[in-house]
Parts: sequence; C-alpha cells; structure tokens
Amino acid sequence: MDSFPLDLTGLLAIAAGLGWASGLRLYATLFIVGLAGRLEWVALPEGLRVLEHPWVLAAAGLMLLIEFLADKLPIVDSLWDSVHSFIRIPAGAALAAMAFGGQGVEWQTAMAIVGGSLAAGAHFAKAGSRAAINLSPEPFSNLAASLGEDSLVLVGLWLMFAHPWLLLAFLLLFVAVLAWLLPKLFRLLGGCRRAKHRPPA
Repeated sequence: MDSFPLDLTGLLAIAAGLGWASGLRLYATLFIVGLAGRLEWVALPEGLRVLEHPWVLAAAGLMLLIEFLADKLPIVDSLWDSVHSFIRIPAGAALAAMAFGGQGVEWQTAMAIVGGSLAAGAHFAKAGSRAAINLSPEPFSNLAASLGEDSLVLVGLWLMFAHPWLLLAFLLLFVAVLAWLLPKLFRLLGGCRRAKHRPPA
C-alpha cells in the first residue's frame, strides 16, 4: 500500500482545491500556495515544492498583478478569459496531478482528470458569468464580481489546508450548482447574441 506524506483526505483536498482555484485565479493560486510553502506556513506535497522556487514565485507574482488588473476591466476580462481557456484547464489538471507526485501514475492520472474537470467548471462558470455581467454598461457589477472571486479563492485555499473536509464538501456543492447554472448561462448568452444579430423590425 502507498504511504502518503499527508493523509489521503488532505491530498485529495489539495488536488481538487488547486484544480478548482486554477479555473478562477490561476496565477494567484500559484503565487499564494508557493509563498505559503516557502514561508513554511503549510507543508506542500513533494510534487508541488517547485512552486516555492524564487523564479516560479516571481513569474507567478508578475502574472498575478497583470491578471488582477485585467480582471477588473469590463470586456478586457472576457478577452483574458477567452485566452485562458487554453491555460487554466490544463494547468489545473497538472497541479492536481503534481499534488500526488510519487504516489503512482494511477493516482496522478485520476487526479489530473478531477483537477482538470474542476478547473474547466470553474473557468466556464466564471467566463459565462462575466460575459453576462458585461451585457450591462455599468462597471461596478464587474468590479464586485471580480473582488468576490478574489475573496472566494483566498477562502478556498485556506480551507484546502486548514479544513480539507469542508473544502471537499464545498466542491461537491459547487459541482451541483454548476450543473444547474451553466445551461442557464449558455441559454442567456445565446439569446442575447440572437437578439443582437436580429434585424430591426
């Protein structure tokens, strides 16, 4: 039987939490987790120790600053999300697999699937919600949504280490809400696009 440097619940929470958080704030996730490990606030699994390296922290910190600003600007945030459709999901899968580094390819493959799926769900919920919010001309709802996402990721990353069972319960609730929310968002955005391209009567 494999032995885990952290208990299995803790590793599952880290893998799933990193996947989910990457779908919302990839660079904040990389920077915060890496910095927490480097300052020895948390014990990272061996496969994630690379996040503690100064060059990784510097790159993640720079991209965190760019993302923080871009995400607060209407329309720019949706363009940023579109580009990151190709970055957040594989990154979430990779981080989840790295959390189980050294535990066998079976565990890593399973966690890559879980982490990538959670990253995809979080990313598409975020991108769809922002696109819907950007239909309104006022900028304040966009700013409030962005700050709310920042706060949610911070709380999620804290729960990931402090209360892994609570994070896992939250992620189960997230998946259930996502299954209900995404079809409604897609219908809303599809209806708005059809109305925009409909010729005037």
